[in-house]
Amino acid sequence: MLLLCKNDTVNHMGYYGRLEDKLLAQKLRKQGLSYNEILTKIHASKDTISRWCKDIELTQKQKIRLLNNKIFGQRKGSIIAADNKRLFRIAKTKKIFLRSKKQLGSLYKRDKFIAGIALYAGEGNKTDGQGGFANSDPRIIKFMINWFKTFCKIPNGKFRGAIWIHQTQDQIEAKRFWSDLTGIPQNHFHKTYTVKNKKNSNKIRKNIHPYGVFAIRFSKADIQRQIMGWIYALFGGKIASVL
Repeated sequence: MLLLCKNDTVNHMGYYGRLEDKLLAQKLRKQGLSYNEILTKIHASKDTISRWCKDIELTQKQKIRLLNNKIFGQRKGSIIAADNKRLFRIAKTKKIFLRSKKQLGSLYKRDKFIAGIALYAGEGNKTDGQGGFANSDPRIIKFMINWFKTFCKIPNGKFRGAIWIHQTQDQIEAKRFWSDLTGIPQNHFHKTYTVKNKKNSNKIRKNIHPYGVFAIRFSKADIQRQIMGWIYALFGGKIASVL
């Protein structure tokens, strides 16, 4: 009769446990599972599982599955990396914006006055006597309509509006939006200019403004000339001929 000491029992139990793991690993591999998938079911190293299953030949279908899983994993990793990069960029940009706002500080009346002159110098109508300002950014349009009212003393009834919009966009919604924003009644809008689609064009429009480009117009020649005078004074020279 064979007598086993305590340590012999432990060794035999360990041996049979490893044998069971090996047989299970080989069974799972024959089913087409990857080494990483087998690792989730067996407590062993990847190197050990690789040795146990090295002689098992996979079917073509199983190989394709593992390859697709590998490609998916790589793509998933790329997506995660790109998303992390995007989140980092957003957080960094937010910090820059907060720092910029702190650097700018509070805006006083004179600051807004000069800001409006600079904006008009860039986007305003400089044809003699023809006042107007165009932009696609609602925040800038809102700023300028208030600027005209505050610093140029133009009453709301003297303003007119005009829209340039792509033909695929909703003109009715655009008119409602700009009218609500500026306080200019829709019946004071000029005819909308519609930009037609270019046939056979491969150009992809990435920045189609949702409500088009809006122009604030007013027919007070002296006010327009006054603005041009402010521009002249601010920049110390002629921006455009007013004669």
